Order: sequence, then C-alpha cells, then structure tokens
Amino acid sequence: MITRLSYIQNKIVDLETAKKRLKGWRLKQQKIVFTNGCFDILHKGHVTYLAEAAELGNRLIVGLNTDDSIKRQGKGDERPINDNDSRALTLAGLGCVEMVVFFNEDTPIHLIEELLPDVLVKGSDYDPEEQNPDSKKYIVGSDIVRKNGGLVVAIPLVDGYSTTSIIEKLKSDN
Repeated sequence: MITRLSYIQNKIVDLETAKKRLKGWRLKQQKIVFTNGCFDILHKGHVTYLAEAAELGNRLIVGLNTDDSIKRQGKGDERPINDNDSRALTLAGLGCVEMVVFFNEDTPIHLIEELLPDVLVKGSDYDPEEQNPDSKKYIVGSDIVRKNGGLVVAIPLVDGYSTTSIIEKLKSDN
C-alpha cells in the first residue's frame, strides 16, 4: 500500500526516471509543461504561478535548482533558506505538480534538451519574444522548445509576493 507521503516523495525523480515517465505520458498524448526555479520559501505567488502553468497542459514538471546552483546565483549567503530536499518535498506536495527534477547547473538547459517539453513557462519578469541569450529577460531553452514545435509562455506574477521580500520583511521585524 502506498502512503500519501510516499506518493509525494515518488514525484521527486532523477533525469532518467523523468524521461521514462515522459515516454508513458507521451504515448497517452499528454501535453508536458516545464518550468524551473529555486522555490525557496513557497508563497502565494509561487502556488498561483504553478497552478496557472499546470493549466497549459496535462503534466507539470518543475526543474528545481540545487542548493549549490542557488548559491552561484549570488542571492546572498543565507540562500537558500530551505535545502534541496525540503524545497522538493514542498513542491511535490502540490496537486498541480506532477514531477520535480533537480538541476545543478546554472540554467536548466540540459533538462530542457533532455525532456523536450511541449510548453516552457516562466514568470512575466521574462519575455518569451526575447532572442538575446545575454538578456536577463531571455528564457533559457526557448529556442529548443520552439524548434520542437512547442510554446513558450510568460505568466503574470502576483504583485507583492517574492522570497526576497519575505526575507526582507523577516529581517525588518527583528
């Protein structure tokens, strides 16, 4: 018998397991949606964003930055607040998230190349039309997804919600 916790834990997979599951989903002609991020302190903005991303297909895969990957982004010495396993379990606990796959690189380009999602999603602080890979608004992997016949979508962010603003509020309350 599978417990609810083991069901959630089984959503956290390595790349090879992800590719195997995708084969089955594709045989059923299901549309695969991919997004990525740190998801350090899960908040209303994250949950809204992920639910809206999931609406764009049948299965939502989240590429999750490892702790080392986050540290290289220069977000501060205290980041991430929550470790790999905590962030992955929290994401996997959401009903709209089908699978969580870690990536240790600075970008999820390798995951996108391997998984070839039908829809690539980022927040509206990115621009699906941006072609310059050096631009902060460029969506990594957008060229690959489009060449494969997929869509690249930016979802509006929920104003007033960010991990950085939560951390700043906690610091100011002390």
